Amino acid sequence: MPPGLKDVAARAGVSIKTVSNVVNGYVHVAPETRARVQAAIDALGYVPNPAARRLRGGRSGVIALAVPELRSPYFAELAGHIVQAAAPRGWTVLIDQTDGRADREHDLVAGLRRHAIDGLILTPVQERAGRLARRYGVPAVLLGERVGEGTADHVAIDGTAAAADATRHLLRLGRRRIAAIGAPDRPDVMREQRLGGYRAALADAGIAADPRREVPVAGVHRAHGADAMEILLSRARDLDAVFCFTDLFALGAIRCLVEHGVDVPGDVAVMGFDGIEEGRYSNPSLSTVDQNTDRIAELAVDLLAERLGERPATAAAPREICVEHRIVARESTIGRP
Repeated sequence: MPPGLKDVAARAGVSIKTVSNVVNGYVHVAPETRARVQAAIDALGYVPNPAARRLRGGRSGVIALAVPELRSPYFAELAGHIVQAAAPRGWTVLIDQTDGRADREHDLVAGLRRHAIDGLILTPVQERAGRLARRYGVPAVLLGERVGEGTADHVAIDGTAAAADATRHLLRLGRRRIAAIGAPDRPDVMREQRLGGYRAALADAGIAADPRREVPVAGVHRAHGADAMEILLSRARDLDAVFCFTDLFALGAIRCLVEHGVDVPGDVAVMGFDGIEEGRYSNPSLSTVDQNTDRIAELAVDLLAERLGERPATAAAPREICVEHRIVARESTIGRP
C-alpha cells in the first residue's frame, strides 16, 4: 500500500491534522513543524490524492469555458491561455461552443451542476448570462465587451477606447478617408462599441462619419471581411484606410485589395482588432489592437478561484475589471522598414 497521511504523521511525530494542513498549504503551521512534515513526506514518497481532496472539499476540479466558436483564432487562443492559467491550480477545463446562440448558453449554464462542474468562464451573446449563472448556482466570470449587468464578475478591455485608439493610429499617419468593416447589422454590443470609438475618433479630428464607408458584416470569418471590402471598393474608391473590427475581417480585406491591385498600405492602410498570432505572419503583417488575451485569461481564472473559495454569506459584490489594450503597428499601416 502507498503511504498515507497516517504514515507521514507517525514518522514526523505530529497529528494527521497537522500533516493535512501542510499538504493543503495552510499558513498557520510553525516553520520547524512544516519542515519536519515535509522531510517525512519526502522520505516516504507520499503523494497526495487530488481526487480525494476534491471530494472532501465538494469540488470536482473541473471548470467550463464557453465561447461563441472555436474556429475563430481569437477564441482558440483565449481558450489556450485559460487552460494554461488553470493548470497550476490543478483544474481541468472543459471547452464548449455556443455558436453565438442564447438558447445554447441557457442549456449550458442549466446543465453544469448535473455534470459536476465547479464554475464557468463565458463569453456571452446575451446580456442575462450573469443572471442565469446566479439562478442556477454556478460561479461565473463573464468575458468580452459587453455592458456589465452587475450579477457576475466581468473582465474585458474598453472596446470603445480601443477602437478610438485604432482609428487615431490611422489618422496620425495622415489618413483621412477611413472606412470601417464590421458595423453591426443587428444589436451587438461589441460591434456597437467599436463603431462608437471609430466615429468618436473621426469626430475629434473634425471628420464627419460617412455611412457609405461603414459596412455591416453578417458573419465572422475572413470571407466576410473580403466581401465587405468589395462593397467598399464599389461605393467609396477614394478611401485611404480601413479599420476592421476583427483581425479576420482585416485579413479578408487585405486579400481583396491585393486581388484588385490596390497596394497595402501605399494606397489603403488596413487596421485590425484582436491581436491574433496569424496577423504577425500575414503579408503584409497586420497592424492591430492587442486585447492582452493572456492577462484576461489570468484574471478570469483568479476571479473564479476567489468565487469558489467564498462562503455565500461573505461573497463580494460582482467586479468589473478593465484590462489595458495596446496598439501594435505593423506593415499593413506603416509599411516595411
